[in-house]
Amino acid sequence: MLNIVRIMGIDPGLRRTGWGIIEAEGNRLRFIACGVLTPAVDQELSLRLVHLHEGLMRLIAEHHPTEAAVEETFVNAGARSTLLLGQARGIAVMTPASMGLPVGEYSANLVKKSVVGTGHAEKKQIELMVKTLMPAANFKSADAADALAIAICHAHHRQHRKLAKSA
Repeated sequence: MLNIVRIMGIDPGLRRTGWGIIEAEGNRLRFIACGVLTPAVDQELSLRLVHLHEGLMRLIAEHHPTEAAVEETFVNAGARSTLLLGQARGIAVMTPASMGLPVGEYSANLVKKSVVGTGHAEKKQIELMVKTLMPAANFKSADAADALAIAICHAHHRQHRKLAKSA
């Protein structure tokens, strides 16, 4: 009998942090919920980070994931933007870990390759494949679709690790 694992995918950002919850049972995936946390852009950085932290804590308490997955920081052209994004990513990694969840971290290219089949897929391709893999998914933004893709990537890679360990 296979275990059902509930996975929270997180696509960190200071303007929009996408989140998605799926269940994985072997190779079968089931959509649970998704959305976007949107801190007010006119707030101080510290308050935006608090908004993300409290939002993620609330979502974890509400949906009870057993694992989390976060996209690694994509290095932007501007160092300042990359550093700011890194702070949001720190919250995205730290919050589930502080609540006892193991956290997987995946590069954007690996997420795209795992879901679409190529590491340089466009946003629309990701959305289409997420919808194909989970027809019940009702995401309304690319950020939520990306978070679901991160959760799918984690489900795929955790299954492969599990199979490799048992061989």
